Amino acid sequence: MKRIVLTFLAIVAFTAISFAQKYAFVDTEYILENIPAYSAAQEQLDQLSVQYQNELEAIQAELEQMYNDFRAEAVLLSDDMKRKREDVIVSKEKEYRSLQQKYFGREGDLFKKRQGLVKPIQDDIYNAIKDLASNGNYAVIFDKSGGLSMLYTDPKYNLSDQVLEKMGYNN
Repeated sequence: MKRIVLTFLAIVAFTAISFAQKYAFVDTEYILENIPAYSAAQEQLDQLSVQYQNELEAIQAELEQMYNDFRAEAVLLSDDMKRKREDVIVSKEKEYRSLQQKYFGREGDLFKKRQGLVKPIQDDIYNAIKDLASNGNYAVIFDKSGGLSMLYTDPKYNLSDQVLEKMGYNN
């Protein structure tokens, strides 16, 4: 009988502990907006993107001009000269696509630059959240900026300002 009572109490205690877990949420968009290094990184990435885009637009304009000139002069050109001009245009198109991939591709320059500038900031945020979670005994911390749908969020569980504070930023 004593054993049954102890087992029952252990189950009740375990259940109470599991229901007493704490949950919180953060808004990483809000956190990132309040970190000056992130804003500077975004500005640098935007400038680089515009630079790359302008370079590609210049090549595209050159391609269009080459194609228009070819169409206008095609009647006057021999078959051999037509093929040479077409080869030059095709080569320029390949250069354009290659440069586009180099700049904006999956492993392109812009992606690598973003990884170099933004990833350390994201890692700092993750580490601050991880510290808050372990020190505050939180079972789960949600990120509400990532498209997580919540019908209700109690502001007292928003740890965004604490994450910024932990990282050394005042808000």
